[in-house]
Amino acid sequence: MDEGGEVTGFEVGVVVPKRRGVDWGGGLDAVEVLVGELKRAGLIVERVHGVSDEFIKLAAPMETLGRAAAKLQIRKLTHIGMELPFEWDEVSAFVRQPDGSLFSWCERYHCFHQLIYEIVNKTEAAIPLKFDDTDFEWDVNESILERMESEGIVKLVFPIHDEMKRKKLLKDWALNLLAITWQPIDEIYSYFGIKIATYFAFLGMYTRWLFFPAALGLAVQLIDFGSWQLLVLPIFFIFIISWAALLVQFWKRKNSALLARWGVNYTIGLETGNKALDIGTTFGQTHTEHAKKCENDKPMEKETSLFQREEWLGHMLRFRNDAIIFLAIICFQLPFELAYAHFYEFTESDVLKFGLTALYLLAIQYYTKTGGKVSVMLIESESNNGKESRADSLVYKVFGVYFLQSYIGLFYHILLHRNVVSLRQIIIQRLIVSQVLENLLENSIPFLKYSYKKYKTVRKKKHEKVQSTGKPIHVSLRVEKEYLKPPYAASIGAEFEDGLFDDFLELALQFGMIMMFACAFPLVFCFAALNNIMEIRTDALKLLAMMRRPAPRASATIGAWLNIFQFLIVMAICTNCALLVCMYDEEGLWKIEPGLAAILIIEHILLLIKFGFSHFVPEEPAWVRANRVRNTAQAQDMCSKQLRRIYSFKKE
Repeated sequence: MDEGGEVTGFEVGVVVPKRRGVDWGGGLDAVEVLVGELKRAGLIVERVHGVSDEFIKLAAPMETLGRAAAKLQIRKLTHIGMELPFEWDEVSAFVRQPDGSLFSWCERYHCFHQLIYEIVNKTEAAIPLKFDDTDFEWDVNESILERMESEGIVKLVFPIHDEMKRKKLLKDWALNLLAITWQPIDEIYSYFGIKIATYFAFLGMYTRWLFFPAALGLAVQLIDFGSWQLLVLPIFFIFIISWAALLVQFWKRKNSALLARWGVNYTIGLETGNKALDIGTTFGQTHTEHAKKCENDKPMEKETSLFQREEWLGHMLRFRNDAIIFLAIICFQLPFELAYAHFYEFTESDVLKFGLTALYLLAIQYYTKTGGKVSVMLIESESNNGKESRADSLVYKVFGVYFLQSYIGLFYHILLHRNVVSLRQIIIQRLIVSQVLENLLENSIPFLKYSYKKYKTVRKKKHEKVQSTGKPIHVSLRVEKEYLKPPYAASIGAEFEDGLFDDFLELALQFGMIMMFACAFPLVFCFAALNNIMEIRTDALKLLAMMRRPAPRASATIGAWLNIFQFLIVMAICTNCALLVCMYDEEGLWKIEPGLAAILIIEHILLLIKFGFSHFVPEEPAWVRANRVRNTAQAQDMCSKQLRRIYSFKKE
């Protein structure tokens, strides 16, 4: 295959306003200069005119992307199993993607970013540029795109959809309702990148696994087991915790298998791509260089001490910030949540309950947004390594706010009032009403935002026209429609997270709901399974039709969310034991009689089961481990051969 002849589709768009004024002279046209520089950088440029803006669509020959990848020192898997910095001249040595392309979507996007933002003024003097009535100078060694962004000429640089691939995914994935939980994960990875593909792989696996507790919960809820009825809930409880522990472990296996299939090493992301190891330089050190290195051992000791100090300072900063969030939750949110639960329990009027709930929802929205802003400010003061580390820190902080907000009312009803009937009503309300509404809103709200922006664009253009041509004005370009759509951004902390934050948060809150109150309402797993089947399609439709194509992220796992799921399993052991005590100790005497003692024993056994499964079930399949061992052996063999050649050359 001729790699240099390959060309990507148009995958990046640049938005600039249409010209309004008359050309008064005084400098080169900024947009024309930008287009010329993009072409000189090796990119394929197509200019199209929308209703009120001009769109510059960019594609690239594979050779252009390859040389950008080499400059970025992006590490890629080779056929001998080693990850090495990419070199275009050795392109045949690198493994291709599952769809046959040389680079993943994440790698291509980073290469596009490198190509368009590295265009600088290489002359010895500033170049005067103009756009309508705006005049400015393009300084020496200044990025033209960044300067045009600061001048307000470039409105946005964003990834755009490949229409052919988008329509295929719509047909085979988002609109394929008969597929139930099946998804084309490899195609999702090729089109959206590893982070989104990992989310949908987890959602699909979690939904399939829900069928087992859903069937058992349905049997427990509907069948009368007679004299065995008292033992049914404890047995169901043991099954649920074992199921959840196995789900987490088998997800780790599936995740490692997916990464191996996609040729991804999760320990190395694109953020560290510029720190690639130059093997030839490392092993080609001369004796003099080695002696100099030995002389510098003492300064290295000081540097090591400095690194250790910075490491512990970073830990202390994160601990301080986590403590601030924890104390804020305890001092401000907990009393508010308990007060709401108390007044709701003792209010008899339905009108007052409705008004109280409305006031609560308004207050909690404000509190959540404030908590998110405070979390972002605290994270910016931390010394996190990379964007994904900052995103994980945000997840932990914000989830604490949502955890208390979602579950404190339920704890109040069962622990203080022992009202199992009220608890079941709230669970049904939140799972059926809340999640169904959320699924509808997360697609309808982006559509309404898009429709409103499109209406404003057309209306503004009609007012700007001096002479009417009689032709209707409407948005017809696909790239303009994508520009008008809302971005796939997080509701909180958009600086560090994209829309996956909200999707994972919804999934984690659902998991906590069905796990922590499983004994009170076993049928809850059926509602969760039905909701997730719908969630797969609505999330896919949202990404493909309702929002802009998201920028890819290099994270290869679900990150902090896996730790949150494990935390919720431990919480489920405690809460379900408390539920069993409340349901069996009807008099509320809390005596440690044989039945209650058995519940405490079950709790300790389940904790052992939960942590025991982490050692019983390997985190990666045998074939993945065998491939890794083989690749390591091949890498060691290659390095030893290179060392022998170096020492042989020195002896000669």
